[in-house]
Amino acid sequence: MKESSLHLPLLELTEAHSPEALKRKRIAIQQQLYASLPDTDIREWVKTVNDMHDAIMQQAVTICEQQLLEAGYGPPPVAYSFIVFGSAGRLEQTLWSDQDNGLIISDEQHEQKEHYFQTFGSKLADILEQLGYEKCQGKVMCSEPLWRKTLQQWQEQLDEWRSELSWEPVRNWIIASDMRHIAGDDQLSQRWTHHFYDGLRETPELSAAILRNTVRHKATLNVLGQIVPERFGEHAGDFDVKYGIYIPLVNASRFLALQNGIYESSTLKRLERLIQLEAASLALLEMMQDAFRTSLRMRNSTPVREVDDGLYESSGFMLQKDWRQKPFFHELRESLGIVKKAHRVLQRQLRFLERRRL
Repeated sequence: MKESSLHLPLLELTEAHSPEALKRKRIAIQQQLYASLPDTDIREWVKTVNDMHDAIMQQAVTICEQQLLEAGYGPPPVAYSFIVFGSAGRLEQTLWSDQDNGLIISDEQHEQKEHYFQTFGSKLADILEQLGYEKCQGKVMCSEPLWRKTLQQWQEQLDEWRSELSWEPVRNWIIASDMRHIAGDDQLSQRWTHHFYDGLRETPELSAAILRNTVRHKATLNVLGQIVPERFGEHAGDFDVKYGIYIPLVNASRFLALQNGIYESSTLKRLERLIQLEAASLALLEMMQDAFRTSLRMRNSTPVREVDDGLYESSGFMLQKDWRQKPFFHELRESLGIVKKAHRVLQRQLRFLERRRL
């Protein structure tokens, strides 16, 4: 593991041999990170945040193995890979991100395999929760059978998702497209990835199904070009950064990357490759890149509060008094205009694919 370019002691995370010790080190490092946010390039800052999360998750896997060994389960009976999805898969976690993960287990036969990894998955999810990663409300976690499978079971599951083409299977397939290896046997992750993209190439009608899921997003500009904040509830008047600007850009970049055979999981890397390939209007792609950097800065600058002796949490909303301030207001409106342009491009593509009955 490399030391952070912000000179944070990430290597010290490997010295923590209990969840309690690892949590203390996480809190100390992320407090330094949060303090450095205003003075650091957002790309460098987000990279360091995700380096920290990777190191924590890798050490959590080590701790989980050791706890099972001490409890009499022995070492892992076969090889496995611990993988992540969502913002972790895209290297875009905030300081308060929750869990999105899974397991790929070797197809090698062993009588204790199923019992061991069922226990391992549940314990690892619990350890990560202890460390400040809330359990995923959508249950995308290694403790869940849907996201904890042998390689062959995963391959069958991916094939089933891409063949059904209804909303839920396609949604799961899209979640899977952000997969990234964290710990364990990376050969399993590579074989998983090869099967995933082979399936995409073999299923041309999948593009329209992905696009139908992708073009649905929260309206953020009205017909007059005015910003649309939350209308009701405790966040009335505030702006939803995650679903208003960040997720629409993630989704649009993902679709264009998948469409053009780009096998990156990071949104910034997807956009860089799309620009290199000139896979769409170069002007639009470059504007999307700028807007996405803006969305990262805004997403990590929403108001936070400390919980549990130093961990952070955030609603993901920018307060009305903040987003209405210049120059923030103009930057937000400009970025939302780019989101709207990207959305129109995707809508045109969907109409084209549907006319071809794909």
